[in-house]
Formats: sequence, structure tokens, C-alpha cells
Amino acid sequence: MKMRNAYYLILIFFYFLFNACSPNNVTIDNSLQKYFDDNHVNGTFALFDNGSGQFTVYNLSRYKDSAFLPASTFKIVNSLIGLQTGKITNEKMIIKWDGVKRWNEAWNKDLTMEEAFKLSAVPYYQEVARRIGKDTMQFWLDSLHYGNKKISGTVDTFWLNNSLKVTADEQLGLVKRLYFDQLPFDKRSQAIVKKIMLQENNANYSLSYKTGFAYKEDGKSLAWIVGWLEENKHPYFFALNIEGEHNADLVKMRMNILKGILSQLGFLQGKR
Repeated sequence: MKMRNAYYLILIFFYFLFNACSPNNVTIDNSLQKYFDDNHVNGTFALFDNGSGQFTVYNLSRYKDSAFLPASTFKIVNSLIGLQTGKITNEKMIIKWDGVKRWNEAWNKDLTMEEAFKLSAVPYYQEVARRIGKDTMQFWLDSLHYGNKKISGTVDTFWLNNSLKVTADEQLGLVKRLYFDQLPFDKRSQAIVKKIMLQENNANYSLSYKTGFAYKEDGKSLAWIVGWLEENKHPYFFALNIEGEHNADLVKMRMNILKGILSQLGFLQGKR
């Protein structure tokens, strides 16, 4: 155990040496493992307190070094590119249903961008990607330095087919830069995406995020939640990544794990 902790501290030192942070800014919280073990999944979680500069991390090596397909979390980037290039005019822009019946009945109708984002409607965003085109999409992936920046196959499947891969660290960095309008898009595009990412808003907190889910080639399932929490006007950025058996209900588990961790860390009560 002592050797493993020493290894993690060495990793932290070199990782944050180049990011204007010190190991004192990082807490490896192994007490969070219970949320993953109780659900029989592997995974990682990280939360960055922008006010104090403190990171709380569980499973640092997976957070920093393991890359996975982004699945529907890529709708954040797809939305930004669509808006920036004018392929999406605003969050109310409708794309007509193509008439193909799909497993999710909520997708089988005309949808606005906002509805498609909330419903995680794959067909809507596949059409957006086709309108953007492969060359333009590649330009923006390169500009963002998003994951491995790889587009293989068709432009409407690369974030689903294990071509594009991204780490949880890169996901957290993306949403943090989006929150502060630091991405290479105009402020209007970033403002619209931030608006549609808002999922919960009450007297104690607001929670903005995008989920993702995919079946992996190895027979496992993968799920994401990336975004930010605001309490008393202070933002906290997070990335959650879990991996479990093919038949496990990761869609339900990911939110239970997120809410459980946030509650343990003292959030969701409006007291932070």
C-alpha cells in the first residue's frame, strides 16, 4: 500500500509540474472506491475546485492515462462546431426525422438541437456531422487538441466506433475551458452549449453535464458524465468514467455514483 501511494505521488508530481500545480493541490481519495465496488464497475472520478485549485481524484492512472471513445459526450464538441460553422443556427434549429424507426422512441420525430442534446439523439448529431464534413471536423479536432484527434470511417460514426478516444482528464479540461469561454469558438456558440448542458437547477445547486454510453469491442460497457456543479456561484468541474459488464445498467449507475460521491464530498446541500 505504501509503495502504491508513493507511485501515485510521483505520478502526481510530474503531471502537475507542467500545469502550474503542486502535489499539495491533489487529494487521492480512495474512500470513493466503494461507489464503484458497490456497483461492480471499474472507473475513475475527478473534481476540480476552481476557487481553491484543489483536485480530488479516485484512480489517477485511469483518469490521466486511459483513453476511451467519448460516445455521446462528443455532442458537446459536435454542437460547438455545428454552431461555429453555421450548420446549427441556434438551439431551436429543427432537423427533420428521416423516418427510420429506432430503438429510442423519443428520437423518432423532428427534434430541435436542444431536444436532441437532452435526449442524446444520435441521428440528429450524425446529420450535423455530415453537414459539417470530415475536413472541417478534423480542423476543429486538431484546433481543440481533443483526444487522439482521429477520424476513421465515416464522419458520422467516428466518436462511436472506437476511432476517436479521449481521457477523463481531457474531458474535464474541455468543460472547464467551455465554462470560462476559453475554447476557440465565439462566445455565442459557447453560451448556447452551456445553456443546453444545464440539467438541474434548484435553490441548493445547479448541475450541467453531458452523458455518454457505449458498448465496447471487448464485451464491456462504458459510461461517462462530464460537466460542472455550481454552489453559491462557485464552479466545480468533474469527470466520471465507469466500465462494467455488457448487461449492467450503467446508465442508472453513473448518476447514482456521481450523486453519491458529490454528497460524500459535501455538495448538493447548498453549503459549499
